[in-house]
Amino acid sequence: MPKQPQPVTDTPREGESRRLLRDQERALHAYQCVGGITEKSDQKSYKIAVNDLGASLMRLKLAGAMAALERRNDRGGRLLLEHLGKAKIPGLIERGDETLPDAARRLPVEEYMLATREMMRVAEWLKRAVQATFDGD
Repeated sequence: MPKQPQPVTDTPREGESRRLLRDQERALHAYQCVGGITEKSDQKSYKIAVNDLGASLMRLKLAGAMAALERRNDRGGRLLLEHLGKAKIPGLIERGDETLPDAARRLPVEEYMLATREMMRVAEWLKRAVQATFDGD
């Protein structure tokens, strides 16, 4: 039987530090990234890139979605790639000078599948953060 996640309490017990669940870490990362985008033009292009990311991951898988982001010639696409690079996705954590799309293309099959699932979860939180943070168009 899989281990059930422990609920996070507001106050840790004596001698314990507060740990966030992985989904809480994704949400926190997403809202921090999205909250840092203040220019309206950047918000618009970022929103388009984020909204396209989930569909691209489903249709093109990880490597194809990263290639689509690389092809974008706007600040929103570059910002999104930067934010995804800092999302602590297994297998895609900083690898020196290698870009995020290059790292995705070099992953072994098992790690590629895991990274794709994690990327979809991160994309979901980024989309939620954009919907909640940016003014409606």
